[in-house]
Amino acid sequence: MSRFVILTSVLLLITTQLVTAVTYTVTNAAANTPGGTRFNNEIGSAYARQSLSSATDFIWKTFQQSDPADRKTIQQVGLTVETMDGVAYTSNNQIHLSANYVQSYSGNVRTEVTGILYHEMTHVWQWNGNGRAPGGLIEGIADYVRLKAGYAPSHWVKPGQGDRWDQGYDVTARFLDYCNSLRDDFVAQLNKKMKDGYSDAYFSDLLGKSVGQLWIDYKAKYNN
Repeated sequence: MSRFVILTSVLLLITTQLVTAVTYTVTNAAANTPGGTRFNNEIGSAYARQSLSSATDFIWKTFQQSDPADRKTIQQVGLTVETMDGVAYTSNNQIHLSANYVQSYSGNVRTEVTGILYHEMTHVWQWNGNGRAPGGLIEGIADYVRLKAGYAPSHWVKPGQGDRWDQGYDVTARFLDYCNSLRDDFVAQLNKKMKDGYSDAYFSDLLGKSVGQLWIDYKAKYNN
């Protein structure tokens, strides 16, 4: 192999890494509050940045997006800790975490926030059917990622519980876990299909049964 070919290959690799590299920023806008202080003392910006990076790698693996062409083109993700109600929310590539929630959480807050970051980071990277996918499914996929990463809280519903497949969050996450047990790339393929649109028929396309029948089967498996 000539030096020119080797040099070209190295430059191509470096260029690809630069294009796909993601930077992470953490801003504690509530540093003078009890929640902001607890964030600094028990979580810290360095750990939060590492968690965001680890979450991204895990999501790409879960969605089977080893090829950068299959992912969203995002080069920077920011996390802001701020005084607000609720737990957290994501807007585009910006994650907002409630300092109030950090303050009030009674358990291991580092583990809890890590799980929250995996959920919110999923919103950064997942496809949403150009806005047409059910909100419950979008939240369910985010909680599915949190579940598979090992950060599901003890208060989540048990498998088989819930009223509707698209109820969202832990209910839908458990259902998606069941669907993925029928085909081990189901969630990855579902996300891929949702790049350009959404239809309940995607479940039939991937698993050969309607989503309604899958929900019935799921409930029956757990005698619910």
